[in-house]
Amino acid sequence: MNLGQPIRNHLRSVYRSRYYLWMLLPGLIYYLVFHYAPIYGILIAFKDFNIFDGIWGSPWADSKGMQHFIDLFQSPDFYIIFRNTVLLSVYTIVFSFPMPILLALALNEVTSRWWKRTVQSVSYLPHFISTVVISGMVFNFVSLHGMVNQIGGWFGFEPKQFLLLPGYFRTIFVVSDIWQSIGWGSILYLAALAAVDPQLYESAKIDGANRWHRIVYINIPALIPTAVVLLIFQIGGIMNASYEKVLLLYNPNVYETADVIGTYVYRRGIVGTEWSFTAAAGLFQSVIGFMLVILANYAARRFASSSLW
Repeated sequence: MNLGQPIRNHLRSVYRSRYYLWMLLPGLIYYLVFHYAPIYGILIAFKDFNIFDGIWGSPWADSKGMQHFIDLFQSPDFYIIFRNTVLLSVYTIVFSFPMPILLALALNEVTSRWWKRTVQSVSYLPHFISTVVISGMVFNFVSLHGMVNQIGGWFGFEPKQFLLLPGYFRTIFVVSDIWQSIGWGSILYLAALAAVDPQLYESAKIDGANRWHRIVYINIPALIPTAVVLLIFQIGGIMNASYEKVLLLYNPNVYETADVIGTYVYRRGIVGTEWSFTAAAGLFQSVIGFMLVILANYAARRFASSSLW
């Protein structure tokens, strides 16, 4: 069999697509530099890292390089930060994840174009505001003289410093996430609904299905593949818990319910310069996240017949 001709055909195809391949180059460089090259740095988690000796020059940690992991698991803070990380992420998935689906289903039933576009525009806006600004707005909303306390005052409630009370932090965090993500998250679901064959609706009407039946038996099944893929991504990010927003909103008074692995790593790694210890914590976080993606994908393929791979 002559393999020369297929190879030449392949090279010609690559040459004809050279401009498209060049367009991929910036993205490829980005991932190589910022996502793959730093993997080398996980060695810090197994060494007593010294900035002057470098990664290779630093000595290995005790207990065959696992001392920092042992210290992490034996730390009195570990249970608190692990619990808070999981709870914040689970609450976000349970309460925030369904909201874009509900909004997309509601907007799909709106017949007024003006009203539909207005709702979409208003709900999309928070997504384009930076997390820093969103956190500042949330801080003002729940401050002692903020909007929440003013509205509560109309009904006879005493004003509170909500961000200083541990019991309110998770609620504030989840509600702000819903506000920021509901509009943008609904875009994919609206696109999935737009792809539904109109003949299905006509057939359902002929068979006597009302609007509720069409939502349950046509719209929701059409959204399941998209929802499953997005849910897998959400589950994979459970150990992340949007720590950037937590870092901007929390304070020492609410550490017991707000401190997560990301903020703990920041305090002890960046502020406290305990690089090896926090590298171990970060590696633990990444490994758990990777395992969750694998498990979520398997469960989705097994029970929902839809998955990433």
